[in-house]
Amino acid sequence: MLTQKMSTTSVAARGSAATPAHLPHTSAREATLIVVAFAAVYVVWGSTYLAIRIGLESFPPLILAGLRHLTAGLILYPFFSRQSGVRPTALNWRTTLVTGFLLLFVGNGGVSWAEQIVPSGVAALLVATVSLWLVTVDWLRPGGNKPAPKVVMGLLMGFSGLAILVGPAQLGGSGRVDLRGAGVLVLASLAWACGSLYAKHGKMPGSPMLGVAMQSLSGGAVLLIVGALTGEFRNFHLSAVSLRSWLALAYLIAFGSGIGFSAYIYILHKSTPARVGTYAFVNPVVALFLGWLMAGEAITFRTVLAAAVILTAVILVITAPHRVPDRSPEPVPAPGEV
Repeated sequence: MLTQKMSTTSVAARGSAATPAHLPHTSAREATLIVVAFAAVYVVWGSTYLAIRIGLESFPPLILAGLRHLTAGLILYPFFSRQSGVRPTALNWRTTLVTGFLLLFVGNGGVSWAEQIVPSGVAALLVATVSLWLVTVDWLRPGGNKPAPKVVMGLLMGFSGLAILVGPAQLGGSGRVDLRGAGVLVLASLAWACGSLYAKHGKMPGSPMLGVAMQSLSGGAVLLIVGALTGEFRNFHLSAVSLRSWLALAYLIAFGSGIGFSAYIYILHKSTPARVGTYAFVNPVVALFLGWLMAGEAITFRTVLAAAVILTAVILVITAPHRVPDRSPEPVPAPGEV
C-alpha cells in the first residue's frame, strides 16, 4: 500500500465508519473482489519485506525507502488532488510532515536499515508488535484508554516474544537476533504507533488518499535528505543497480504502495475491522515463508517460538472486547508494508 497512510490510522477510522457489520446481500462479483483484496493484503504486504531485502542488494536503505515513497507521492498527489478537489492547508501539510517523519522516515526507513542485518521474516515478526505499541501508546497518552485485562495479557505476551528473539545468546541451538537491528525495528514500530495516533487526532486533509500522497511526498523527501546527509549518495551509482533491485523497487511502489494499500482501503469499507485486522498476524507468516523459500533465511526454533508467542499476543489484542466501542482501535498497516 503505499506504505503511506494518511496515517493509515486516519484512513482506517474513516473507512470503518462505512463498514457494515455484515454483508447479507453481497453480490457474487463483490464477494470475489473482497476475497481478491484480502489475498492482496495478505500476500502483497507479506512479500514487501523480501522485496526490501532484494532492493538492499544495490540500494542504500534510506535511498531505497526514499525513492519508493517520493515516487509514489509524485504519482498519487496530482491524481487525488484533482479527483477530490481538496486544497490542502498549511496545517494539513504540517500534520503530514510530522506523520511522514514518524511513519516513513523512522518507521519504514528503520525497517529498511534493519534488514541489512536482520532476516526479512524476523523483521516482519518484530514489526507485528505495532499492534501492541498502538495499545500501549494510546493507554499512556493524556486522556488515553486503559486496556482490558485480555489486552494487558496480550501486551505482556508480545513483549515476552521480543525477549525471546533477542536473548539468551543460545536458545535451542540458534543465535539471537542482532541487537542493533532488533532495537531499530522496535523503535520503528513505536514511531509507527505514535505517528498513527498523531494522524488520527491531527488535522489531515478531507481526502484520505490525498493525505496518503502528501505523507509520501513529505516522508520520501525526508528520507532522501537524511540519506544525502549521512553519505549514502557518496558511493551510490545508478549504473551499479542490478535488475533484481530495480524490479524490487518497482514492486514496492506498484504493489506494496499501490495495489496493496488500495486493497486495504477497499476491505476496510467492505468487511469488519476484526477481519481486516487478521493481516497483522498473516503477514509475518507470509514473510517468514517467503524469506525461507526465496532467500534461504533459516527458520530456527527461536524464531518459531517467538512467532508463536508474538502472534498469539497480536490475536489477543485484536480480538479483545473494548470498553469504548466507538473508539476501538482500527487495523493499521505496519512500516514494512505501506
